[in-house]
Amino acid sequence: MEAPDGDERRCRAAAGERPHGLGELRQAGTYLVDDRGQIIEVSALAERLLGRTADELLGRDAHDLLHRGRHGESVPRSRCAMRQPLLAGSSGQGELEWFERGDGTLLPVSWLVTPCDAGPGRTGSLVIFYETETADPSRREPESASSTMSELDRLALLAETTTTLTASLEVEETLRRLVRLTVPLLADWAVVDLLTEHRGVSRAVVAHHENGVVIHREDLQGPMPQVPEESPMPLSRALRGVTATLTGPETYRRTPDSGIAVAQRELFRATGMRSACIVPIRGVREVVGALTLGRADQPGAFTTTDLLLVEDIARRAGLALDNARLYERQRRVAETMQRHLLPQLPVVPGVQMSARYVPAPHASQVGGDWYDAFHLPGGGTALVIGDVVGHDLDAAAGMAQICNMLRAYAGAQRELPSTILGRLDLAVTRMVQTTMATVVLAHLEHTDDGRWLLRWANAGHPPPLLVEDDGRTRLLEAGHGPLLGTGLRPARTDAVIELPRGSALLFYTDGLVESRAHGLGESFGRLRRRAAGLARRPLDVLCDLLLEGVRPADNDDDVAMLALRVP
Repeated sequence: MEAPDGDERRCRAAAGERPHGLGELRQAGTYLVDDRGQIIEVSALAERLLGRTADELLGRDAHDLLHRGRHGESVPRSRCAMRQPLLAGSSGQGELEWFERGDGTLLPVSWLVTPCDAGPGRTGSLVIFYETETADPSRREPESASSTMSELDRLALLAETTTTLTASLEVEETLRRLVRLTVPLLADWAVVDLLTEHRGVSRAVVAHHENGVVIHREDLQGPMPQVPEESPMPLSRALRGVTATLTGPETYRRTPDSGIAVAQRELFRATGMRSACIVPIRGVREVVGALTLGRADQPGAFTTTDLLLVEDIARRAGLALDNARLYERQRRVAETMQRHLLPQLPVVPGVQMSARYVPAPHASQVGGDWYDAFHLPGGGTALVIGDVVGHDLDAAAGMAQICNMLRAYAGAQRELPSTILGRLDLAVTRMVQTTMATVVLAHLEHTDDGRWLLRWANAGHPPPLLVEDDGRTRLLEAGHGPLLGTGLRPARTDAVIELPRGSALLFYTDGLVESRAHGLGESFGRLRRRAAGLARRPLDVLCDLLLEGVRPADNDDDVAMLALRVP
């Protein structure tokens, strides 16, 4: 029989039902928590002392809801004395703790915690507390002798954890930082198991500190078996978000109850860990995964105080990973939309065409870069390269609108590129979302006498590059005007050139050349030299090698490229 959820418990409480028969004490309040630390029953006196109804208490995490410092501040789990007996499944008592009442005032309490049954097949703890008449705020709880770190070091580590982990929006980088924070300071092994979007499990990190360096054991990483719903084994419980646990190899020497337990037994065998903490990594809404810290070579076994600290670190890691996953999900949506908007290149007899789109590196957001090519009314081919200012979903959405408007204007009737860009500029200034963009629009025409003519206008974009068959290069800087969306309505001009036989023409966005370390002149020079050396290479090879050899390492922008070669 499954345990009732929070809504069901609240309904029972409203009806006066106490499923565990929680009795009333004359002067002390009582509440029952399950192995997740959530309140599953509360006495009437506890409701009065706390100034909260059962509906406000049941299903809530007792630590997050009630526990406060002497000034009303939130108490890190690693410093909460009541957490130690809850995690260890033992009895404990203490004084000078503060609970927050429903009206925000503080209730000074003395308390006792003892393990008990929380329903069929479930364990929990009974908390008994009473108001302390004279609480001395100047007293501080004694330092735990079992802690491997001083209180000051623990607080400094938690502060560093928050700062370090929230500084990245990449899942892989967040995991690397988590390993650096914990190994070898707390353990010589760190293992991170992550729940996937389809509720599978992936062992994302197995890292070991050895001879002064952190070594990643990729042979121990990879997909893991499913998490069994009722397994009492530590990793399974952590991945279900149940509780943190101190464990060791002896836990997994018994007959395994699941495939994931077999994998854990192999982990302990392969790593030699003799003491370990396994804690849930919780995000804002759900469990993200589990963190295992283990000691094989370091002296001493983990203590309950250590477990509280690791649990606090994992909570901070969970928030960082939640943010990173949300960010990467947004990136994937934007990139998918952007890729789907990029066209299939048209077939132009005798002309080779190739295009590339490379998303920004991991640290960046998606941009608004695009290319386009399509047949024009009355003959000829339109060639487009553009970049919407910005690096977010708004830029990608603006790119979609501008790209479609440009296609509509160019396909409606035969007009000069400068005229089309002028009309597009006016339309961009009327968009609801303020948008600016750079664009090159070119018309490729094949004349009756066999020549290939290129006519173009440039709205603030890097100039196209002409690469002749003999290796000579030219930046097509004519026809240049301001970018779109400024509201200035400038007079725009066209430029025209005859393309030499066998020449290649490259349109590109600024992600290919811009660098924080070098000026544009130097970057254009590098592009021209590299392209000259590739003049006779196949067009696809030329594009790939330009991306590989020219794109600056410090550039965090997208790159779009459109290339063609005339016969």
